[in-house]
Amino acid sequence: MNGIVEFVRTLGAARLAAMGAVAAALIFFFLFIIARVTTPAMAPLFTELSLDDSGRIVRELETQGIQYEIKHDGATIMVPKDKIARTRMRLAETGLPRGGNVGYEIFDRTDTLGTTSFVQNVNRVRALEGELARTIRSIDRIAAARVHLVIPERQLFSRDQQEPSASIVLQVRGSLEMSQVRAIRHLVASAVRGLKTERISIVDERGQLLADGSSETTSGITGMEERNAAFERKMKEQIEAIVTSVVGANRARVTVSAELDYTRIQQTSDSFDPESRVVRSTQTREEQSTTANSQNNDGVTVANEIPGNNQPRNPQQQQPQQPRDNARKTEEVVNYEITRTTRTETLEPGRVKRISVAVLVDGNYTKGNNNEVAYAPRSKEELDRITALVRSAIGFNEKRGDMIEVVNLRFAEPTVIPPASADTGFLSMLRFTTDDIMRFVEIGVMMILGLLVLLFVVRPLVRRVITPEENATGALAPAAANVPALAPPGGQHQAVAPPLAPAAPSPRAESDHPAARLIESAQIQGEAHQKSMQKVGELVQNNPQETVSVLRQWMNERTA
Repeated sequence: MNGIVEFVRTLGAARLAAMGAVAAALIFFFLFIIARVTTPAMAPLFTELSLDDSGRIVRELETQGIQYEIKHDGATIMVPKDKIARTRMRLAETGLPRGGNVGYEIFDRTDTLGTTSFVQNVNRVRALEGELARTIRSIDRIAAARVHLVIPERQLFSRDQQEPSASIVLQVRGSLEMSQVRAIRHLVASAVRGLKTERISIVDERGQLLADGSSETTSGITGMEERNAAFERKMKEQIEAIVTSVVGANRARVTVSAELDYTRIQQTSDSFDPESRVVRSTQTREEQSTTANSQNNDGVTVANEIPGNNQPRNPQQQQPQQPRDNARKTEEVVNYEITRTTRTETLEPGRVKRISVAVLVDGNYTKGNNNEVAYAPRSKEELDRITALVRSAIGFNEKRGDMIEVVNLRFAEPTVIPPASADTGFLSMLRFTTDDIMRFVEIGVMMILGLLVLLFVVRPLVRRVITPEENATGALAPAAANVPALAPPGGQHQAVAPPLAPAAPSPRAESDHPAARLIESAQIQGEAHQKSMQKVGELVQNNPQETVSVLRQWMNERTA
């Protein structure tokens, strides 16, 4: 302990302070490296958050004691990667994030006893708008949504009922297709009672009108274009799927052009079958008549009609029998029913008038012995097979004027041939993800930085602290060498003069007399001896104990 205390005293206050500063800097640096290395990898918990949601999520994370980081002015919150799933489930239990909209949780408050009906209706509309905005935001390509509903109040004793309407503002990533816009309109219309799709207007964040709230049917220009594009896209996907399965992925390009007929036609036709007849009704009529050519006295005469001239007739007077004419007529009417077929056809719009398909396929690539890729075109038989497959896929009809063109050309960028065999076994275990590689890079940078600090910061500081002691110890050797050899008692003092470096010849001294040069040399030697004696005296005064020990050693050697 005495040696340690003596060593500390010999260091001095300045060197102790320097050593303390170096130690503190090293401790702080290595603590920073350890903390950085041991810090878990952070990953985004939620992105594109509103300030309201960010504040609620941060408070909840602090309550749960979960480490977090805030980036992009609160729009992104980072948490340890291994806690993302559990943290999201816990936040979902509390209804976070809310997306900046208030949903049905507005009715979870219990202080609604004295709330008026007007406030309840307003809260109902707010909740419905918030829930619809959340649902729309869950659709792909939609970053944010805001919904405004106008739901008229039901008036008593009113015959005319106003229809509800809605307006939606979307923040879109990229662009939306018309089918997605229609899906949003039907989604909102189905969620609000009495709301029709024609009463919904949709605008994006650039002010572009996506749906103007007017009646839109597929017979319009927009509907026809969309239907035509959808048909072409469907046919293209089918052709690409069947062609790429033969030639390989990314080695075929397909273009489809279709002409559709949007004329609505309604036809009605009647057909009769004369061979197929059935008796429907039969009507028979028979007439019979008799006539006689005779003159009867009892006929009506003028005399008989005169009043008072009623003479009795003689019943015995018989007239001779006269011949008679008999007539008979029979009429028959038969009605037949002929088979009749009535056919009514309605041809809906969207019929295919003509299809044109262009298919461009790449050739074959082979790898030679010198690892050079060689191109070879495809054979005519193979192109014919591909053409037959395309015909079957589109339903080729020559009467419609359909056209199919399959061409084999070399692509500008040749396909890279994958290696023959993949690494398996131990090498497959060395496949790291991007996160693992970035973690290794971070650790390597920290280690290199630590080595640089040790070599270029710590080492010079330690050497600077130790160097003054070495210089003080080494300074005694040249000074002791100049100490004159003290003769033992009774002897003569013999001073050992230090070796003097030869004086540089002066140009002026060479031109002088030799005696002058001897005098100048004697003066230089005298000054050197005087300086040596002064240094010896200073050493004796500063180190009396060492001087005494040297003298005793000399005396012992002389006595021996």
